[in-house]
Amino acid sequence: MQTFGRQLRRWAMLTAICLMTFVNSGCTLTSGFVSVLTEYVTFWEAPVPIPVSAYKSQQIEDELWEQERGRVAILDPIDGENAPMHCMDPPSDEAVMKALPDSPAGGFAFFKETHRNNVRIVKELIVDRLDDPRVYPLVGPARQKHCHYKCTVYYDKVIRSYWPIPFTSEDQSQEVVYIDKNYLIRVAGPQTY
Repeated sequence: MQTFGRQLRRWAMLTAICLMTFVNSGCTLTSGFVSVLTEYVTFWEAPVPIPVSAYKSQQIEDELWEQERGRVAILDPIDGENAPMHCMDPPSDEAVMKALPDSPAGGFAFFKETHRNNVRIVKELIVDRLDDPRVYPLVGPARQKHCHYKCTVYYDKVIRSYWPIPFTSEDQSQEVVYIDKNYLIRVAGPQTY
């Protein structure tokens, strides 16, 4: 049986050998990391970068997407009283896919994975209406154009599981999403000369 003194000497010798080889091997792990960090901060004049998780990054991207595309467009007045006033454009495929109620992404890898394959989107215009002129704050006199779309999404829903019993289930599905695209058209006032 080894005594405490022998174990202490053995660990002290092992620590000394590790320190000597670490310092003399040219490995600058700790000092190199600190020097690169300080050079980064002084060169870019910015704080140390902090890693961001993929979940938080996706959340920030979704907020920016909503902020960019969620605004109401304000169009210039249209010349002539009987000018054609039709809906500008149907919603994009990206907007329709984001509006679907449940996303197939997620689940646990190898336990249950859900995918949408062979996606086909059909967009139908339901409402095309123009309101009477009224005054909107920060805009002035304008008319609101209502465009309501019924978007039907046809796809093959594929569910895969690899454990405990491997199986693949494929089902043809469809979902309906209603999207409103409203915008304002400014009303031209009387011409002043």
